[in-house]
Amino acid sequence: MNIRQATQRDSEAIWEIIGPVIRAGETYALPTDMTKAEAIRYWTGPDRDTFVAEDSRRLVGTYYLRANQLGGGSHVANCGYMTRAEARGKGVARAMCAHSLEEARGRGFRAMQFNFVVSTNSRAIILWRGMGFDEVGRLPDAFQRPSGEYADALVMFQKL
Repeated sequence: MNIRQATQRDSEAIWEIIGPVIRAGETYALPTDMTKAEAIRYWTGPDRDTFVAEDSRRLVGTYYLRANQLGGGSHVANCGYMTRAEARGKGVARAMCAHSLEEARGRGFRAMQFNFVVSTNSRAIILWRGMGFDEVGRLPDAFQRPSGEYADALVMFQKL
């Protein structure tokens, strides 16, 4: 698997990955009715660098890396990751996370924080813990699932 910085040419493939995740509404606090243009603008915005993971045939995942906050919080990185449905469970998210940690270190970030990990996203939580992240906060009922049920959101953190 190759991970590289995304280019404008990757927009359609990025949409193919992020569109279904956004529409499902189970793991990201994003409007499920975002347009394709809005979603791509969000994922590839000027405040972040976007990367793609590709196998020999196509893009299988994407992530962004940015400063979690401005000013006094700009030394803490933040990322978002999405994997193509058919590629889940094949190490794509793990590879992207490892890549993002190295990118963050190389850019001088001192920590990485995930602000809003939905507690029902058990695969991600297991992975992030396995990659060295600690749960440092829990926001009770902060996420409303499409079913109408509420789930906690976790804040996860790792010093770099």
